[in-house]
Amino acid sequence: MGAGSLTVVGTGIQLVSQVTPQTRAAIERADEVLYVVTDPLTAVWIERLNANARSLDRHYEPGRDRAETYAAIVEETLAAVRAGRRVCLAFYGHPGVFVDPGHEAVKRAREEGFRARMLPAVSAEDCLVSDLGLDPGELGCQSYEATAFLVYRYRVEPAALLVLWQIGFLGQVATTADPVPLPLDVLVERLSEHYPDEHDVVVYEAAVYPILEPHVERLPLAALPAAEVPPMATLVVPPAARAPVDEAMIDRLGLPRR
Repeated sequence: MGAGSLTVVGTGIQLVSQVTPQTRAAIERADEVLYVVTDPLTAVWIERLNANARSLDRHYEPGRDRAETYAAIVEETLAAVRAGRRVCLAFYGHPGVFVDPGHEAVKRAREEGFRARMLPAVSAEDCLVSDLGLDPGELGCQSYEATAFLVYRYRVEPAALLVLWQIGFLGQVATTADPVPLPLDVLVERLSEHYPDEHDVVVYEAAVYPILEPHVERLPLAALPAAEVPPMATLVVPPAARAPVDEAMIDRLGLPRR
């Protein structure tokens, strides 16, 4: 193993309150902390915990392809690891959920012979389950990144919960400085293949501060194109049907009939 090491952590969704003790210790003990967070107060908190902390926000240049941005983040991180430093790379939310550079940095560091790990953290999905009172284990859950959902013909099961992430960046592959019109009508057209226009959906965004309420807007599917969609919004589509019951399987498993 090389002298350098990498620990990838997440700061959770809400300001500081969702940081785990394990993550806090990793930030405090690192020789160098690199971070990408959405809230300036979280940045201040990180820099107070560790004086050798710096933001990687400069890599998010308007018009720059996100893949290039992520590659630059990984390379800067690995340069510090190669220099023999204990590096902590911190991201907003969970560092392994919709965070390509989090996984890539760990993979590359290990390939180069360095110790690398990723710590668990509170994600937007955890907040969604709590705020909306949903149990993904009750009827099952389908979870897709929204743009990928449109590009790939994933099989949709209307009897299960459907969660589409990052609808606030629908169809965008580059960082933008100004708001870009979202092709929500295209998303509605795709969903209409499986759900009626009057089917209720939820536009959701978790609260960043403990004193705020989450953004929760319930509306018919057909009304989605006219909705105000926050940048970090998620679309939640409740089940529209009941799954058929396999009576023969119930008997084979010895389960009671309801």
